[in-house]
Amino acid sequence: MQYRKIEKNGDEISALGYGAMRLPTKNGMIDKERAKKQIYYAIDHGVNIIDTAFPYHGGASESFLGEILKDGYREKVKLCTKMPSWSISKYKDTEKYLEIQLEKLQTDHIDYYLIHNMSMASFKKLKGLGVLKFLEDAKRKGKIKNIGFSFHADLDSFKQIVDSYEWDVCLIQYNYLDEKNQAGTEGLKYANSKGISIFVMEPLKGGVLGGKVPDKALKIWEESDTKRSPADWALRWVLNHPEVTCVFSGMNHEDHVEENLKVTSEALPHSLTEDELDLYEQVKKVYKDLMKVDCTGCGYCMPCPRGVDIPRCFNFYNQKYMFNTSQSFDYLGMLGGVFTGQEAYAGLCNDCKRCVRACPQDLEIPELLNDVSRELEGRGFKYKVKIAGTVAMPVFDAFISLSNRIARLSRT
Repeated sequence: MQYRKIEKNGDEISALGYGAMRLPTKNGMIDKERAKKQIYYAIDHGVNIIDTAFPYHGGASESFLGEILKDGYREKVKLCTKMPSWSISKYKDTEKYLEIQLEKLQTDHIDYYLIHNMSMASFKKLKGLGVLKFLEDAKRKGKIKNIGFSFHADLDSFKQIVDSYEWDVCLIQYNYLDEKNQAGTEGLKYANSKGISIFVMEPLKGGVLGGKVPDKALKIWEESDTKRSPADWALRWVLNHPEVTCVFSGMNHEDHVEENLKVTSEALPHSLTEDELDLYEQVKKVYKDLMKVDCTGCGYCMPCPRGVDIPRCFNFYNQKYMFNTSQSFDYLGMLGGVFTGQEAYAGLCNDCKRCVRACPQDLEIPELLNDVSRELEGRGFKYKVKIAGTVAMPVFDAFISLSNRIARLSRT
């Protein structure tokens, strides 16, 4: 594993950090056994920092980590978690949430404690409530070791926040599609010039840059003499920047862990050639031309009061254009509720804008959902759902029944 040093405190941090926002799930909850094995494997192979937050996995991420790290693994890793800034309305809330998080994580200290999803408005509010004083007191008491913030707003706000306090670290969204979005490369370099260490989230932009990618993008990657997967290319681009201390990758499959460990052990600063950097520019243009919604699937917009599965709506919409496929049947079955029994389609949106206030990408979600509805639902969608349910569910039930019978026979 490659390690990068934080100059302010001397910590040697693994270039790969384990992001606990997208752990493997089963029946809507964390698949604890599988997630534990993946995290143990990563730690045993050199990962020494884990990132989580109060709301991840519906609030279960911190508790899960507390459970699995208590048996000797806590001493092997640095813990990074975040103060739920939106829940802080008075000074006492800061202590309340920190104590809750310490208890959930089953630890007496948090190594890197970040103010979650900072904007200029939230920073001013929190500063006025005395949050920075609280963090300094907590640091003196040893309950937290380093103070930082995570960020999704605009560059000017980022610079103002950087200049407003002697931060130890910051966490920014950064990948080759977001070079000029949010803090971007300019913000990365600015924070570094101020002596702030930088952690990176969304290196694969919620998986968009890894796994299945558009054919045009794949063809460009294949032009390189060095053969790499799309995820490898994406991680390598971030780590090519010497200002980056660590990349938090939301790994939820064993193959992800293996590949990310390999890439981050090799991807040194300034290791990409000019020809390779040119390939990124070509691939970037492909994505910009094809993607309709700049969504990372983080889920901050959820739950929707109307039941809309916003990230999946946008995923279906992007998939239609990125891969030139209809998506209508899968959309009808999954989000129309034909196969799931739960309607979650875009047309349910009533423009309450609750999601807009929560979106770290600053997306105009209701407008975009209207586009999704127009293109993937069309007129009479409710009628289509009803007809499809009448036809499809008996067939679907028969298929499940047959599958169960085959499974029982195979066990005898």
